[in-house]
Order: sequence, then C-alpha cells, then structure tokens
Amino acid sequence: MKPPLAVTFSVAAAVLVSGSPTAHADTIGPVTAADLGASWHPGCPIDPQQLRRVDVDYLGFDDQTHRGDLIVNQDLAEETVAIFDQLLQLRYPIEKIRALDNYPNADDELSMEDNNTSAFNCRDIPGTGRWSPHAFGRAIDLNPLLNPYVDRTGAFQPKTAAAYVDRNRTDPGLLRAGDPVVRLFTDRGWHWGGDWRTPKDYQHFER
Repeated sequence: MKPPLAVTFSVAAAVLVSGSPTAHADTIGPVTAADLGASWHPGCPIDPQQLRRVDVDYLGFDDQTHRGDLIVNQDLAEETVAIFDQLLQLRYPIEKIRALDNYPNADDELSMEDNNTSAFNCRDIPGTGRWSPHAFGRAIDLNPLLNPYVDRTGAFQPKTAAAYVDRNRTDPGLLRAGDPVVRLFTDRGWHWGGDWRTPKDYQHFER
C-alpha cells in the first residue's frame, strides 16, 4: 500500500500574530519506524503507519514565530493543527517543539528538562506497567518544565522543576485552571492533567 501523501493547511492565524514573521503552512505527513528512532520499537501498541508528523508554527518566548514538529495519532492530526493555530492566535508562548527522537534514547526526562513540548513516545506510565496515552500518540505535553508532574507525595518531574511546583507563579507559559489555553483543549474533549486529584500533571493533555 502506498503511504498517504502529506497534507498542507494554510495558517490564517499567522496574520493575527502582530510583530511575528509570516507563518508557514502546517503540514501533516506519514512517518516510518526509521523516522521515529528510539521513540518507537517493536512491541509498541501502535504501528508507525497509524501516526502522523505534524509541522506547526508557534510563538516562542522571544516573541518570534518558530517551526516545530509533533508526532500524533492519525485520528488527532487535523485537530492538532487547529489547536496549535489557535495557540498562535492566543499568543501562548512555547519554548520549543521537537519530536522525542531528538533526545538520546527518546528520554522523556531530558525532553522535559529542556522544556520541550512533545506528543508521541512509546513508554508506559511510570510505576504502573500500563501504556501511557503518549504511546498511542494521544497526549501532548506543553512546556513541561514550567508545568511539572507532581505526585501525591510531592515528588515532581522533571527533576529540575522545583521552582515551578508553586502554581501561584505568574511566568508566561504556566497553565492554570480556567486559562484560555486549557479551555482550548478541554472544550474539544481533551482531558487536562491539572484537573486530576492526584497526581497533578500540569503539562499533560490527552484525548
């Protein structure tokens, strides 16, 4: 079977971001096992053919538009494009967006310490033996250093995020209940980890 062709979307949102360079068209395309590197391996619960690479523009902390790529489930590819177009319109700043295969052994801790926004990674939920929604390409972590995972004991990830466990901070990029960015996801049926009783996973959106 021939692989699906890449699909491009014009970004009307770009004209709404004053002071930013002209945005590119968002692109959705297929991926292979080779493309996914260490983020996928035989035995994962999803085949590469069921995933898509989504190239999106985002507003950096330097107030400039940058280009990044996410790997997501094919069922969520177009919705991911729409969400990141709206994040651009909202001027929500993102440190960087890189697929996990850019980090040695697709190490999630390294990606989080780098404040990297990402999606697919074939891994389990630590301590459970169950596949994470990330292993199905059905979760996105936004600015994970600024929005850490905090368990019921107060332990947090990434290990460099101690300052950001305090959710009273007002740093750009922090996510809080009721924020337009959180509602952008939840109004579309995504679940936010910041709404969980325990653990709190402020970076995490899943569908």
